[in-house]
Formats: sequence, structure tokens, C-alpha cells
Amino acid sequence: MSGVGPVEPGEGSHALDAFPAARTRRTCPAGHFERHRRAALGGLLAVAVLAGGGYLYATRPRPEPPPDPPYPSQVTAIDYLNAQATGASTASRSFTFTVEMTTESGPPVTVTRISQPYAGMSVTSSPPTPFRTRVGSPRKITITMRVTECGKVPRNAGLPFLDVTLRNPRAIEVHSFILGTPYARDLSRALEVACSNEKR
Repeated sequence: MSGVGPVEPGEGSHALDAFPAARTRRTCPAGHFERHRRAALGGLLAVAVLAGGGYLYATRPRPEPPPDPPYPSQVTAIDYLNAQATGASTASRSFTFTVEMTTESGPPVTVTRISQPYAGMSVTSSPPTPFRTRVGSPRKITITMRVTECGKVPRNAGLPFLDVTLRNPRAIEVHSFILGTPYARDLSRALEVACSNEKR
């Protein structure tokens, strides 16, 4: 054989790769890294969104608290309607009349007690206390005053009033209601009749 040329592999032999290290190195497809990169970016984005949302929630403006309800005496009115036909008598020494109670706004108001300033008289009501009134539902109350000791009641009631204990979620108050001239006139007349046989 003559001439110079590449050596031909003999039988049972093969040519070595030019870069044998390339066969032993593991190759990773490009998509594998891309998937991991996307997952990592997605996780970071989720954390950022949660952190931002938490910050906005923590620093949000607080709503104004609801205002306190009004004091019960500020929204309660009592009007004198009339004396009952039975009026007063010497025998019973009692005087019965009707008032109307109105709650003008706010939560319901409960009447827990009705009284009057004279030591010689007692008071009962129908409905009996405690009872409740609501906005838009005026309530008629029948009140009976009974003279227990004529020496401790005035012969002429100038500006008589009712002491009414009122309660709502804001407060408990004792409020004096002046019922006006017709009530003063009727009460004075009833006391005069009830105590007409008593010496002063």
C-alpha cells in the first residue's frame, strides 16, 4: 500500500469521537430551566401581591364609629290628654288621667318608673312599669294618683310634674315632665275634692 491518507479502522474497531467528554455530560433541555424560572417568578409575584394587600389592609382608613344614641330624655315627650270621666272622689281619694308618650328618634325607650313629687300621694300606671315605646308608635298611659295623706299634698298644685325614669342603650335618667296648665288645673281640682273633708 502506498500513499499517505487517513488510517482506516480495522475490523472490529471504530473511530473515537473527537470530543469524548461530550458523550458523558448530561444535557438538560432548555424548557426545563424555563419552567423552573416561571414557577419561581410566579411564587415571588404571589408573595408580593399578598404583602402589598396586607399592607393596604393594615393601613386602610378606619370607618367612623357609629354615633352614640341620644339620651332618652332628649327624644321622649309626654303630653297630657285628659282626666278620666270618674275624676276624683272623697271616698277613693284618687285621680285618674291619660297621657301619651312618644319616642321621637333612636332606639326604643323603656319606662322603668313613674312617680310624683308629693309625699302624700302614690302613683300607679296602666300598663304597669316597666314598658317600652318605639319610634312611630305613641303609647297611651293611664295614670292613677291616690291621696294617702292630705296633710302632705298641696291644696293648689301650681306646676306639678311627673318624675319618669327612662332607659335606653345610652343611659338611665330620671326626668321631670311638666304636663302644662290643664293638668295643673285638673290635679288641683281633684286634690280639693279628695281632701275636702280634711282639716288643714
